[in-house]
Amino acid sequence: MTEVSLLITLIGFLLGMELQKRFPHPLVNPTLISILGVALYLGLTHVPYAQYRLHTEALQFLLGPAVVALAVPLYQQRDLLKAHLMSILLGFLTGGLTVLLVSFWLGKLLDLPPEAHLSLSTMSSTSPISLAVAQKLGFSGSLSAMVSIWTGILGALLLPPWLTRLGVRSPLLRGLTLGTLSHGIGTARMVQEGAVSTAASSLGMGLNGALTALLMPLVWHWLR
Repeated sequence: MTEVSLLITLIGFLLGMELQKRFPHPLVNPTLISILGVALYLGLTHVPYAQYRLHTEALQFLLGPAVVALAVPLYQQRDLLKAHLMSILLGFLTGGLTVLLVSFWLGKLLDLPPEAHLSLSTMSSTSPISLAVAQKLGFSGSLSAMVSIWTGILGALLLPPWLTRLGVRSPLLRGLTLGTLSHGIGTARMVQEGAVSTAASSLGMGLNGALTALLMPLVWHWLR
């Protein structure tokens, strides 16, 4: 069963990548297609998610190196990023802090249960960080990881066309927005727009992950 779970996951993602090449539409997202394939597999076989997660631990381990690999475009575009460093930091702090605080207060306003509230508050950080923050605060983290993944998928689908309609053409700004709001999945979407967008998105993802990991436990204890 371990081999089947791994195979289904890999086939789903590879199929998604192939379909994306043939049909370059925002809805044709490899992560989304893989999730749908895995959900269908679990539904048909009645394999518990906990068991599936155990079977695919090897893939989960690779998530860390995959995130670290996003430092490559950062290094390649380091001179350009340094030249616009103050603008990047100002834009990130404005957007990152706004998302963090607005999502926290929205959860408080809606009187969500604690774990759902935390999941909403950390939705724009990459799933390993949202998972770690949730576990640090005493929750399982599964809901936080799921909300984070779907935030990434929806951001990758919706943000690029919205930015285009708003007249945002700058690769730096587009990349920083996607990375800050939609973490790794948004960064993968920015690969289609070029090296500068990818580097800016990687930077936004890293900065927002650090911001969430540092501030959310403090905000949670002080204001919850």
